[in-house]
Amino acid sequence: MGERAASLRSALSGAAALGRRSLGRSSALALCRKRQTLPNPSPGRWPSLLKYYSHTDGVSWLEEYKARHNAGLEAQRIVASFSKRFFSEHVPCDGFSDIETLGCPSHFFEDELMCILNMEGRKGLTWKYYAKKILYFLRQQNILKNLKEYLQRPTDRQSFLEGAVLIDQYCNPLSDICLKSVQAQVDDITDKVRKVLRTKNPRHPSLASKAGEVLIPEVELQRQVLDAMNCVLYEQLKYKGNELDYYNSLNSYIHQVLIRRTGIPISLSVLYLTIARQLGVKLEPVNFPSHFLLRWCQGKEGSTDIFDYTYIDAFGKGKQLTVKECEYLIGHHVTEEFYGVVTSKEVLQRMVGNLLNLGKRESTDQSYQLLRDSLDLYLAMYPDNVQHLMLQARLYFHLGIWPEKVLDILQHIQALDPSQHGAVGYLVQHTLEHIERRKEEVGPEVKYRSDEKHKDVCFSIGLIMKHKRYGYNCVIYGWDPACMMGHEWIRNMNVHSLTHGPHQPFYNVLVEDGSCRYAAQENLEYNSEPREIPHPDIGRYFSEFTGIHYLANTELEIRYPEDMDLTRVTVQMIYSSGKE
Repeated sequence: MGERAASLRSALSGAAALGRRSLGRSSALALCRKRQTLPNPSPGRWPSLLKYYSHTDGVSWLEEYKARHNAGLEAQRIVASFSKRFFSEHVPCDGFSDIETLGCPSHFFEDELMCILNMEGRKGLTWKYYAKKILYFLRQQNILKNLKEYLQRPTDRQSFLEGAVLIDQYCNPLSDICLKSVQAQVDDITDKVRKVLRTKNPRHPSLASKAGEVLIPEVELQRQVLDAMNCVLYEQLKYKGNELDYYNSLNSYIHQVLIRRTGIPISLSVLYLTIARQLGVKLEPVNFPSHFLLRWCQGKEGSTDIFDYTYIDAFGKGKQLTVKECEYLIGHHVTEEFYGVVTSKEVLQRMVGNLLNLGKRESTDQSYQLLRDSLDLYLAMYPDNVQHLMLQARLYFHLGIWPEKVLDILQHIQALDPSQHGAVGYLVQHTLEHIERRKEEVGPEVKYRSDEKHKDVCFSIGLIMKHKRYGYNCVIYGWDPACMMGHEWIRNMNVHSLTHGPHQPFYNVLVEDGSCRYAAQENLEYNSEPREIPHPDIGRYFSEFTGIHYLANTELEIRYPEDMDLTRVTVQMIYSSGKE
């Protein structure tokens, strides 16, 4: 395998050298022109593509190099176009539609996007911003295909762990998450459990080479496995339920559960169940209200009597519960149906449902990414669920994205449930109006500082500021000569209590906590220690961080053509005088 990898690297390196000689002067000049706006990407790009080649026979490396080179140029062209085309949109939907019809190998296209994202330094922020969005979209499409394939398998071939990984991958498509690495971590925990078992019972069947392929019939031997699991997971490795930060979405992602060793009942149950099955103990998932559980059969296998089972709380350090204790756990009585076993699809439904609820609680993410992702997952499993289809249509409508897709969703809802005609009709009418308004849109509003009505605007875009009252750090990406919000917002934010009330300049700022805020001029001051603002939308507005301020990208500078000159003068005056 090592020789083969070396051979591939050698061939790829040779093809790259030959390709550079054979692509000709015009292509090389074109590439140089492209790279005037983009720092040279990492030279280690080719080794990352080795996984797509199983052998060297029959592969024309020169043709592969040409294909990769052309895909790179195509990726750079598309990324460069996004800012101009979609600057005013949170989600560049039309651009995604273009990408779906790519004429080049997707893995080469993705590789160029990764090169852009991995550029060092604080430049190319706008390129990185759109490369990230495009890569996010492309990977999600592939993961969604894998999920649909998973759901079509027979239930006995639907691994609970694989399902959890697919959800994790879809919500974190830019992270390096794969079933193989997650399974390896679970296997490592399983090996630790075997070591504990060996000290207790050297002849235990779970220690055999084929353990896990055959279930252990004796209850006492199963109990020994569960005791060893509890010892390893909760005593040695210190896994625990995350009671202090229960509503953190990281608790739902299996790779984060393994890293942080904490989670919520359902994610910890998937881990617990998987380890138990690898050691020959069959545990089953129970969709218990408010607190996901596992059940362990103590009677005849397949029994329908809920009292033939012991219930396991993976969130509560593997505690074994009776039926009555399960009710004490949630504080009320439940009917027998809630003690029944559920399928892998129903487990995924509950995991996605948890993420949906978290997505609805989001306050800082203006694009509602988690809510959109979890809706995609839910509708991949239940494409005809009217309630969630309507939620998706309303969300897209609220965000002003995918208007054509909104109409398709509404048409589908109407076909499924004609009683929804009132809500559907309202959304159809307003979505059509939105489409028409978009067609009539003229160029962007341009604000000149030299205009008399802007004479009171003291600060400029790109400056890093500090809020006097709340202390947060932020960067200005827009301004108005006076507050442009409605009366209700002004009243709720108590603007009239300010010295100058709403009749003063207000600034659009990106805040270090990921939020976007609208701040009064009297509440802002220059930041004496400027630093980068870790905001997900920073690249949407700025192309570079200089170390003391941000440089507006082309689209933002078009809208504020006189601001950057003032920003440069301001930072020179403030920070150079500070050094003296």
